[in-house]
Amino acid sequence: MMDIPASVTQLLRHAIEEDLGHGDITSSVIIPEESEARALFIAKGNFILAGFPFAQLVFHLLDPTVACKTFQAEGAKVRRGDVLGEVSGKTRLLLAGERTSLNILQRLSGIATLTSRFVEAVSGTGTRILDTRKTTPCHRFMEKYAVRMGGGVNHRFGLYDGILIKDNHIEAVGGIRQAISLAKAGHHLAKIEVEVENLKDLEEALAVRPDIIMLDNMTIQDMAEAVKIAAGKVVLEASGNVSLDNVRQIAETGVDMISVGALTHSVTAADISLKIVQ
Repeated sequence: MMDIPASVTQLLRHAIEEDLGHGDITSSVIIPEESEARALFIAKGNFILAGFPFAQLVFHLLDPTVACKTFQAEGAKVRRGDVLGEVSGKTRLLLAGERTSLNILQRLSGIATLTSRFVEAVSGTGTRILDTRKTTPCHRFMEKYAVRMGGGVNHRFGLYDGILIKDNHIEAVGGIRQAISLAKAGHHLAKIEVEVENLKDLEEALAVRPDIIMLDNMTIQDMAEAVKIAAGKVVLEASGNVSLDNVRQIAETGVDMISVGALTHSVTAADISLKIVQ
């Protein structure tokens, strides 16, 4: 099993407590305490699989003796009807972990699937698809993991591991040059990225040489012009209102990266069921 941070383990404990409360009253009155069963995770659609390590952990937190098997690799393309994995153990415990494990597996598989569509849409351009910090609170580790399973690349994980100067930073200190100069003086290890909204701001940013420039909500025409102006001097990232309808056009301007908030904030969960079998 992958190395899962303690914070994620604790999150899953809370998720189990949220659903289970003081006990599953349905199973307690219907299922004999000694009953054991085997249950299969079954795909009910076509998608990219992501999240089994977390789904398995749900059951192991309920009972370390629950046996878990996976039949498909993380990041694999699965088809409707495919058996993805199985869990076996006390029937009551399998039912207690069913919904929490499925909620996580379905959402992460949905993120991986949407990410793969964006990656496929820009195939051959050399442009990378990045995620953002627009994640479900406390689920960022899992959701960014799902992005990687879909072929995407993680942007900074949080505010602590990358300098990204945005419009509010620029407004607060009085300008792009001032913001970049302060960042360079204050931190010599992290790469510096700055957000610009037009070609004039791009020229101003280039003069003080940040490592990355984010082209925020620019038109396709302006992004193409920005690539010409930058001439490979800095890495260019496009961001803002990116969709499957326009991502190919954006990539063809020549930008190096495209960040897509929708990968994690506007995803449709994959359809997966857990079925007890004899």
